Amino acid sequence: MKLNHLAIIPDGNRRWARQRGLPTLEGHRHGYKKIKHIGEWCLQRGIVHLTIWGFSTENWKRSEEEVSYLMDLIFLALTKEIDFYQERGIRLRVFGNIKELPSRIQKAVTEAEEKTKDGKNGQLNICLNYGGRAEIIEGIKNLLAKGYRPEDITEEMVTQALWTGDLPSPDLIIRTSGEQRLSGFMSWLGGYSELLFLEKHFPDFEEEDLDAALREFESRDRRFGK
Repeated sequence: MKLNHLAIIPDGNRRWARQRGLPTLEGHRHGYKKIKHIGEWCLQRGIVHLTIWGFSTENWKRSEEEVSYLMDLIFLALTKEIDFYQERGIRLRVFGNIKELPSRIQKAVTEAEEKTKDGKNGQLNICLNYGGRAEIIEGIKNLLAKGYRPEDITEEMVTQALWTGDLPSPDLIIRTSGEQRLSGFMSWLGGYSELLFLEKHFPDFEEEDLDAALREFESRDRRFGK
């Protein structure tokens, strides 16, 4: 059974840092570096789509210092790291309520997607200012704004109206750090995704964990309600 789309909720960066007596921000820095490694491991295994939840609609509730640092990391990934993705033939896509992000991030998103649009080897999808309920509400608003009547709306139409509407559904969603919930991640597209919850904090996720997850996925019987 081929895994085409892997999605990850990279939880535990702050806990990882606290356990080591490090500043919280160091956990985020190590988590960001881990995303690049996972991207390369996925390429080597023929996984076409890797989706990472980079910043949720709820993350704005964190301290101003932490939010500012996360925005700096996101800006770094979308600007100075572009060569990393271009050299590996990776297309970069960003999904979420982008218009509410700082203007420099919005500009960086547009430029990063344009610069990497010809990448054919794989696609890294970053969910920024993303929440599953917000995504569905926004999609429904888009349909109503176009004048569709409620009785005319289909599942396919809703899918296409979502921020993530042109992505395939995730085959497997992994959440690290022991939490066993999705917290609204991929609420619509992830309806039939296989789920895997790992005790490890995200910065500790290694290549062997990816291989173990792939073996677990291959052992699952996906019936899709049949």
